[in-house]
Amino acid sequence: MKKRELAILLSKLKTFEKPKVKLEQYQTESEIAADALWTAYMNGDIEGETITDLGCGTGTFGLGALLLGAKKVYMVEVDKETLDMARQNKKTLEKLTGQKLNAEMIRQDIRNFKKKSDVVIQNPPFGVQKSHTDKFFLLKAMETAPKIYSFHKIESQEFIKRFTKEQGFQSELIQEYDLPIKRVYLFHTKKVYKVRIGMWKIWKACNRKV
Repeated sequence: MKKRELAILLSKLKTFEKPKVKLEQYQTESEIAADALWTAYMNGDIEGETITDLGCGTGTFGLGALLLGAKKVYMVEVDKETLDMARQNKKTLEKLTGQKLNAEMIRQDIRNFKKKSDVVIQNPPFGVQKSHTDKFFLLKAMETAPKIYSFHKIESQEFIKRFTKEQGFQSELIQEYDLPIKRVYLFHTKKVYKVRIGMWKIWKACNRKV
């Protein structure tokens, strides 16, 4: 599968119908998700790997990883309606591709998730509505896998560098994007916001970086 084909398939997925502000639910644009997944794939961190998508939302990253050959993906989401939508999206992709996708959908607060995997790919809340939410996601990701791909606001660079080092991990900002966020909440005043975000690769310090 090529990156463009992946982006087209991801664009077919259902998005949040009634996003919940307290969970900071925003949809990641299919082009951005496809580019990020392709980067991880080209680094050898998707094909044949067991992956965890923490706070999977409607399933874009976890399902996209399966399309690129992940062995299995744990998709962890606390919100029932959102996880139901991820299940629908899984069925949609299986119908479009004729491929069986090995996703284990888990409705759970990520702090209670105990399984291990090879890689975590996550797009956590940025901590706008509730401070340090992104920190909880990073901690759980580092408990779960030795390699992590994680999205954060670009101004979090120094925090991520310092925090991951304190936990025995290294980090590198490897991609930057302008994330378009449509007007979905009452406090939004513009039709579309552009938020500068980055994707970090984070890896256990004792592991050789690839």
